[in-house]
Amino acid sequence: MVGYLGVVRALSTLAVVVAGALVLGGAGSASTARQAFDKVVFARGFDAPLLLTHAPGEPTTVYVVEQSGRVIRLGSGRRTVFLDVRRQIVSGGEQGLLGLAFHPNYARNRLFYVAYTSNGNRNTVARFRSNGTKALPATRKILLAVPDPYANHNGGHLAFGPNGRLYTSIGDGGAGGDPQNRSQDMSSLFGKLLALDVSKPEAKWTIAALGLRNPWRFSFDRPTGDLYIGDVGQGSVEEVDFTPRASPGLENYGWDLYEGSTRYEPGDPGPGKLVFPAFEYDHGQGCSITGGYVYRGRALLAARGRYVVGDYCSGRIWSFRMSAGVATDVRVEPFEVEGLSSFGENAAGELFAVSLDGTIFRLS
Repeated sequence: MVGYLGVVRALSTLAVVVAGALVLGGAGSASTARQAFDKVVFARGFDAPLLLTHAPGEPTTVYVVEQSGRVIRLGSGRRTVFLDVRRQIVSGGEQGLLGLAFHPNYARNRLFYVAYTSNGNRNTVARFRSNGTKALPATRKILLAVPDPYANHNGGHLAFGPNGRLYTSIGDGGAGGDPQNRSQDMSSLFGKLLALDVSKPEAKWTIAALGLRNPWRFSFDRPTGDLYIGDVGQGSVEEVDFTPRASPGLENYGWDLYEGSTRYEPGDPGPGKLVFPAFEYDHGQGCSITGGYVYRGRALLAARGRYVVGDYCSGRIWSFRMSAGVATDVRVEPFEVEGLSSFGENAAGELFAVSLDGTIFRLS
């Protein structure tokens, strides 16, 4: 399970960021306590949930992705099966139904997108249409199908960016140490962040960023459009990569030449601007990062603008503010979530934490 969850910035700055996470995780002041998140149970009884998200135009409804291949719709006090692709996928370990995103105009066109590992061992993105309450299986259209020789490092998240394009992530292909050196190879889709202009029927996927190992959850900040990526490390370092919306071009996050800000193996980087993590921590604090969201809700106004991220192995939750591309005001939140498989947002920007054991918590 570790893989799930699996130019240079001054290393001294990054060391301070990690050290700050430990120092600020202590008792803290009364002011800190008032700003801190807490968790309350939102819903239970899911089958290995991996994501919670929402659809445009549905302010009181959320959707939960189960690894085995179902999407559960929660609205008006009811729990119904929105999508079931269990026959089309392979599930277990790091495989399964991994991602879900609704088209920005879903309220009108009813289009949504899922990412999964198919029973033909392909990293797949498919488009469906719904009738508003349930998916229409016959409308499925495959948009991406990448054969994968390994079962791990599948990435599989989906999100629409501020430019209206659909983004997905694919890990370095699996095994350990990127044995085929695919993350730095622009002729390969592995180890990349990919983008698709879904408004054009014949559009092709393009590489938006490279140098990723196993990006497990990325998100765009609602008001700024800035991009945050949680990238699972090899054996020592977990990292959050950051790209401002105003970035001028291709960014290279360094794997497999670097694990976090530490040299992993010799060689020259591929194309793009080499960018080092905004935040990282070592395996004394966890072993598999779960990327999160910038909080934009109203339940905890003092925490608005803080990015929330956690670790699958330790259950530890951090939050911080981004300044000039580096994490600042880092703190450890006063609770843990065992088996933290994902974070999620509802339509109002309130945050949720998803546990692989079947429980979803609201952060408030």
